[in-house]
Amino acid sequence: MPRSNRPRRRPAQPSGKWSRGAELDLERARFGIPERQSAPDGEWNVRRITQRNAVKDYSCPGCGLSIAPGVEHVVAWREDSLFGAEAALSERRHWHHHCWKTRSFRYRG
Repeated sequence: MPRSNRPRRRPAQPSGKWSRGAELDLERARFGIPERQSAPDGEWNVRRITQRNAVKDYSCPGCGLSIAPGVEHVVAWREDSLFGAEAALSERRHWHHHCWKTRSFRYRG
C-alpha cells in the first residue's frame, strides 16, 4: 500500500500568548497611555477614562461635583513633581473634561 504524505493528526492549536483568544480591546489600548501636556503650572500626564472604564465615584477638584460611574473623564497627575514619580502618581486626580480644559493654573493639588 502506498504511503500518504499527509499528516494523520490535526495540527496542534497554539497556546499561551500566541493563541488567538480574546480580541484586542482597541479602545483600552488607545487610551491606556497617558498624554503629556505642558501648561503654565507645569508638565502633566493626562489619561482619558472611557465610559466603560469609569466604575467608581470621584470628586472633581475643578468644580467640586461628583463624577459618577459611567461618565467619561480624565485623570491627571504632575510629571515634574518635587517628590518623584511615585508621589506624583499617588496625587493623581479625576477631572471632568470641561473642568480640566478650563482649570485655573493656580491649582496645586
